[in-house]
Amino acid sequence: MEQINWGDFEKVALHAGTILEVLDFPEARKPAYKVQVDFGQLGIKWTSAQITKHYTKPILIGKQIVGVVNFPKKQIANFFSEFLLTGFPDENGDIVITTIDKPVPNGSKLA
Repeated sequence: MEQINWGDFEKVALHAGTILEVLDFPEARKPAYKVQVDFGQLGIKWTSAQITKHYTKPILIGKQIVGVVNFPKKQIANFFSEFLLTGFPDENGDIVITTIDKPVPNGSKLA
């Protein structure tokens, strides 16, 4: 694994946000949701997330997550993803999202 320096890490804008809305995304090649997140002063952003194995839409509403907000927009089918919802693969490769266990202000940067 290549080592990075602190400056490299600081380039990745990892911020807290709260999930506001979750929609089905039938146009995606793999099962996914469209997820809307409030990142406070950074705005409300949408992403596509392949998290349907572990999460139903109602369970996701109100969860605070960690997102990378400084990637360029990425087109997925007929939809533009504006940030990356972070997570870790489980033993089957299905994503478990990175959540925050105590509330922090939306838009807070990972320290």
